[in-house]
Amino acid sequence: MSSNGKLAREQGPREQWGGSLGFVLAAAGSAVGLGNIWRFPYITGENGGGAFVLVYLICVLLIGLPIMICEISLGRFAQRDPVGSFAKIAPGPTIGTRMLAMILFLAGILMLIFARVGLGLVFLAASVSFFFHGWRTVGYLCILTPFVILAYYGTVGGWTITYFLKGVFQGLNFSTPQEADATFRQIADTPKIAVTAQVGFMLLCGLTVRFGVRNGIELVSKFLLPLLFLLLIILIVRGVTLPNASGGVNFLLSPDFSKLSTGGVLLAMGHAFYSLSIGMGALITYGSYLDSKKNIFASGLMIVLLDTVVAIMAGLAIFPAVFSVGMPIDQGPDLVFQIMPIIFNSIGGSFGWFWSSVFFLLLAIAALTSGISLLEVTVCCLVDHFRMKRRSATFWATLVITAVGVLCTISHNDWSSLETLRQWITQLFGGARNSMFDLADKVSSSYMLPISGLGISLFVGWVWGTSAAVRELRRGAGPLPDVNFFALLAGLKDDPIAQAGTHTFTLGMIWGIFVRFIAPIGIVIVFLHSVGWLDIGL
Repeated sequence: MSSNGKLAREQGPREQWGGSLGFVLAAAGSAVGLGNIWRFPYITGENGGGAFVLVYLICVLLIGLPIMICEISLGRFAQRDPVGSFAKIAPGPTIGTRMLAMILFLAGILMLIFARVGLGLVFLAASVSFFFHGWRTVGYLCILTPFVILAYYGTVGGWTITYFLKGVFQGLNFSTPQEADATFRQIADTPKIAVTAQVGFMLLCGLTVRFGVRNGIELVSKFLLPLLFLLLIILIVRGVTLPNASGGVNFLLSPDFSKLSTGGVLLAMGHAFYSLSIGMGALITYGSYLDSKKNIFASGLMIVLLDTVVAIMAGLAIFPAVFSVGMPIDQGPDLVFQIMPIIFNSIGGSFGWFWSSVFFLLLAIAALTSGISLLEVTVCCLVDHFRMKRRSATFWATLVITAVGVLCTISHNDWSSLETLRQWITQLFGGARNSMFDLADKVSSSYMLPISGLGISLFVGWVWGTSAAVRELRRGAGPLPDVNFFALLAGLKDDPIAQAGTHTFTLGMIWGIFVRFIAPIGIVIVFLHSVGWLDIGL
């Protein structure tokens, strides 16, 4: 493979976003996915409503935003995909990475001894990669993670498209949970329907990515994100005008900490991480297309704001309607695909099909904008490292991910059609998952995302260094990273007297502290809890 410099000369100038708005909308589209509209409402319902939302918002600011800024600045500095970004700053193994490799190797051996075969092999593979490739290992994980996520995410994306079409043709006119479950099973567990929908969803993602950054991703994002907000507003207006809707609004916005457990706090931390597309390599990739004159601090804040607003709006669109018809609020994952159509049919009269169609169009848009960003990570890697044309890279990436995704789709209900694969994975990971779909979801959300996010945070904070990272942030942000935090809050950032102590509690200093200490500690706690190694049941 050619060096980074030679490769850059051979490939010519890197494509860039048309402007700050295009980047923010594309990155927000990556973050605004099914996690905001599907997952956030039901885990909020299961964990006390407003108290959970408040903790989630705090975690977004304290953990999500600092790592998001890490990813964007890393990508813009290197102007490469995730692997190339790590390779440019830390081109090879060092004494430190080889010591880390030995630690991972010993951990892998211990896991094999205690019959954690799958995890043991993963740790052994990571130790070998760190020994020979150093920090590029984190880049490899940032490529593999969106691949795995999109493989099963395409299945859910296909469901949203199918439900939207069924809604348009008035095929969601059921009124009982039994009818709702039968409809969902017909869609999710009929291979002909589910696979066709999944392939269609992946084709939409591939078609967008094939046209490039400015003429594909940015153009589609500028159309879909405003449409998403419009649909949310329509649903909110309909929901809050229903009888007894105020109960749903109060549930979402009024904190009741007596209903929030320690496990709920950790779940809020994990969801803040998941919902912002952190650890997926997408923000590194999108950052690599960002002009040096753009303000990363401001862009990161805007992305977080849009993502959070969508999550809150999704709650306002769902909970008032749930309370209005007297349905239980803790319905879990069934809330969106089974409970919401029942609710829309009960509140909409002869227009129930319309409200269902609007809702599932909203879900399909959220899924598509995230799917596009996940696919772009793989495509960018193929273009940067294998010198493929974007058209060919998009074709092969879409084809391979779709093929793996078909296994997730047809195994969603059970493993009966993939018995050999089930036995093999059971031997590695110990029995556990109901399907390959569940396995991909569990492994990516509980293992891959936090580990890659932890690697990014440690790399920026301790290897690249917060000093170098802040220099990158100053490009486009000017002196903003050096502004006194309290002077900024007081509206005195330009006052010379207030800035006399400008090197105390600057934004850059606070960000560096969170990147080096707070975010890694938070990620480790969430990771240990999610894999069952830290039992906090308060």
